[in-house]
Amino acid sequence: MPNLVLLRHGQSRWNLENRFTGWVDVDLTPQGEAEAAAAGTMIKAEGLEFDRAFSSVLTRAIRTCNIALAGAGQLWIPMVKTWRLNERHYGGLTGLNKAETAALHGDAQVHVWRRSYDIPPPPLPPGGEFDFASDRRYAGIALPDTESLKTTLERVLPYWESDTAPCLVTGETILVAAHGNSLRAIVKHLFNVADEVIPEVEMPTGNPLLVELSGNLKPLAARYLDAARATPIPPLP
Repeated sequence: MPNLVLLRHGQSRWNLENRFTGWVDVDLTPQGEAEAAAAGTMIKAEGLEFDRAFSSVLTRAIRTCNIALAGAGQLWIPMVKTWRLNERHYGGLTGLNKAETAALHGDAQVHVWRRSYDIPPPPLPPGGEFDFASDRRYAGIALPDTESLKTTLERVLPYWESDTAPCLVTGETILVAAHGNSLRAIVKHLFNVADEVIPEVEMPTGNPLLVELSGNLKPLAARYLDAARATPIPPLP
């Protein structure tokens, strides 16, 4: 039976600063590096042997993947990077401090932007500091200027179905190191989580979620390797 490990990147600099990060390419903090290293230690202790890994094109996810794989003695395995596993694009909120944004717009409005399934934040104006149009990583891509969790799922799912799921169907063990919302999108798909429930599903940083799958990729069991830092996992479908 195939095994899937979902790993949210370790704490980033903007996690620490409580800022909306989205597609901005910030690095890990020392704590984030330690979380990634601990993930690798747990993966090794679990005896998991990966066939390949997938990551976004953002440094915090790539480095988390590399640090964890190094700790597990598996840095040599193939790793594929794709923008489709990027964090949700936070539009006009990008770079803003979350507490200050709540003070400006009200807690209720910010909660809607952050936690509704299909209501995105205001779009990112073109030409500003966080305009990614000239970034070579996204050449030829129709860039979003904001995303909801729903539209994040809509860009993650085609890649999941075309590239990741076929590897699992053949029995491979896969590591996906990505972000809170891109991983939340995969969890919604795998566990068939309702639209109104999925925004509240939290994935702790640097804590591998091991999902045991059937041959047709239905979850049979799921658990975080660090039970002390675990958050509630959706019921098996």
